Amino acid sequence: MELIENRTFDEIKLGDTASLVRTLTTKDIEIFAIMSGDINPTHLDDAFAKSDMFHKVVAHGMWSGALISTVLGTQLPGPGTVYVDQSLHFQGAIGPGDTITVTVKVRDKIEQTHRVIFDCRAVNQKAEVVVTGTADVIAPTEKISRPRMALSEVELRQKGRRYELLIRMTHGLDPIRTAVVHPVDVPSLLGAVEAARINLITPVLVGPESRIRAAAALAQLDLAPYEIVSTEHSEAAAAQAVAMARAGKVEALMKGDLHTDELMHAVVDGECGLRTARRLSHVFAIDAPDYPRSLFITDAAINIYPTLADKRDIIQNAIDLAHALGIPVPRVAILSAIEVVTEKIKSTLDAAALCKMADRGQITGGILDGPLAFDNAVSAESAKTKGIVSPVAGRADIFVVPDLEAGNMLAKQLEYLAEAQMAGIVLGARVPIILTSRSDGTLARLGSCAIALLLARHKGTKT
Repeated sequence: MELIENRTFDEIKLGDTASLVRTLTTKDIEIFAIMSGDINPTHLDDAFAKSDMFHKVVAHGMWSGALISTVLGTQLPGPGTVYVDQSLHFQGAIGPGDTITVTVKVRDKIEQTHRVIFDCRAVNQKAEVVVTGTADVIAPTEKISRPRMALSEVELRQKGRRYELLIRMTHGLDPIRTAVVHPVDVPSLLGAVEAARINLITPVLVGPESRIRAAAALAQLDLAPYEIVSTEHSEAAAAQAVAMARAGKVEALMKGDLHTDELMHAVVDGECGLRTARRLSHVFAIDAPDYPRSLFITDAAINIYPTLADKRDIIQNAIDLAHALGIPVPRVAILSAIEVVTEKIKSTLDAAALCKMADRGQITGGILDGPLAFDNAVSAESAKTKGIVSPVAGRADIFVVPDLEAGNMLAKQLEYLAEAQMAGIVLGARVPIILTSRSDGTLARLGSCAIALLLARHKGTKT
């Protein structure tokens, strides 16, 4: 077992030295920023840093100070050391990839107070001095020897990074005129206004005007830039928004503070709704920090127990969405409890039939495989262990669930156990329908709006 041991005041001699070597990584900079709260773009933003005096991202100055502290606290004097004073002079920038050698050297000892003065120095891999300084510490007087503690590994997760990418993809596109249905609560109203602020949508607020304005007052929002179409209640708001979409007055719908069923009842109305020849379906565009690519789950909100024909449309809707979001050939995993076809589990039969339908051109634009259990779909190693040879296993973009119950549970497990964020959208209608939840964060709401914008503009270019 490796020990960490100090040198007592009496053991320390003038001229004694200790050193450590550390190579700076981007992860080091990010962790230091998280720990300190110092988000100066000089340290974190490549584009900004190119225009500053160093022309590159550089470490926080106190990162090198932390290395000096490490030497003092773990080597010389080591455990039991108490910091009194530290001066630092920064003589050069430290960037990712630089290898820094930090050395402390005993300059003076003060017997009465057990103080030790150190000269401190840091040089890079080119032997250039980047930091000098002086440290003043109280050295321990008793010997300490303890097992070196194993630190936890730090895993950086940037939540919402895929939604941020989608938002960047919309730059230069005209916003879509969107009917926001019954936005009488603060979250839905804030989401619409924020989406308008970054040019994703032009909101038309449809619902009881007095309640909309009350929510705006509560959130301190100025509604002057936005059109309000007043209705008596939520049911009327849904019908009015659908009518506006049918008339071409809006290009998308966005759910506010009303039940999904209430909105969808107006959407699927046989005479006045927004149905097309395609079955309506729902897709969760999920930002899961630990998954290496975009992840789509369908259908977890509209089709309760879809038939084979329903699943064909559900898959085609999701593939078309992936195309609009820049995935040219999405890989589609058709999920079941197991990865073999058996008449005892209907979803395995459906999966096999859907794959054959794709072979016959009844589903186009993606690569399908199934049945696949969830572990095979997300893990190439799991698939290999089970002897599954598949172009989709371990690389799936789209996860097609057997029914709404399975999809809803899978999505919520990812949200609450894997820190994933959800952006929901309904496809197959005349216009995209942005489904939001009260629990959605702002970035997830903006992600949904970005998806609707990209989908609407993609359809426009195809026609």
